[in-house]
Amino acid sequence: MLLPTPSVQLYTLADQFSADPQGSLDRLAAIGLRNVEAFDFVRRPAEIRAALDASGLASPTGHAPLLSDELWTPDGSIPTPAPEAVFAAAAEIGISTVIDPFVAADRWLTADDVADIAERMNAAADLAATYGLQVGYHNHAQEFLADVDGRSAFEHFVAQTDERVAIELDLFWALTGGQDVPALVSRLGSRLLAVHVKDGIVPAENPFAPGADLGVTRTLDQRHPGDGQVPLVEAMRAAESVRWAVIEYDRAPGDVFDDVAASYAFLLENGLAA
Repeated sequence: MLLPTPSVQLYTLADQFSADPQGSLDRLAAIGLRNVEAFDFVRRPAEIRAALDASGLASPTGHAPLLSDELWTPDGSIPTPAPEAVFAAAAEIGISTVIDPFVAADRWLTADDVADIAERMNAAADLAATYGLQVGYHNHAQEFLADVDGRSAFEHFVAQTDERVAIELDLFWALTGGQDVPALVSRLGSRLLAVHVKDGIVPAENPFAPGADLGVTRTLDQRHPGDGQVPLVEAMRAAESVRWAVIEYDRAPGDVFDDVAASYAFLLENGLAA
């Protein structure tokens, strides 16, 4: 079985990347990374592509909203671009899989809610194919709040989406959602394209529950892999065919480049990526 390839979600170094795209990517390349996962790329595809090319990096995956009219961020909700604009920008950058990063908690509570999200995702997959692209979904913790037909809303969603729809499982947020993470990874099987490699102390309450204080995400106790509560080694070894091991910190505990380097070393030293 081929090991996943390391990558890093650029949201981890959002401030540094905004201030100095080229310099930030050069520092990631110096760590040893060859791939990144772009975010907020629709408004600046030419800039991102130029910086990637100059640093010798690629962005095979990228985050952009496909399923919501507005996207929540820690800095407030923002309107979302049309899917056609998302896919055109992704193609310009060289992204092959566009991953929706967030669907609000109040849309995961009933069977009808989940059916609507799945229908939208399947339609997005059809449109993406006309651009030569694939789509996927990235979880937080709200997808595990409700059960539908005896399984979490998240797994019900996976079952209702086309096989072309990839899944990127955030291991920290899955644990926050109360999941047995290695078992979930195993059940997802070949649908799992990527994982977000993230560790820390799980919040006492699910911060993405309806009415919860999303501000908690600004004070997360996130730590280097192996120093928190997430069973990263067991989860990743349960994977069947994960292609990308994507390093991410929602809140880096120290110098962000040192933190990324620690995550990269963890992956290599534990034989979890190559």
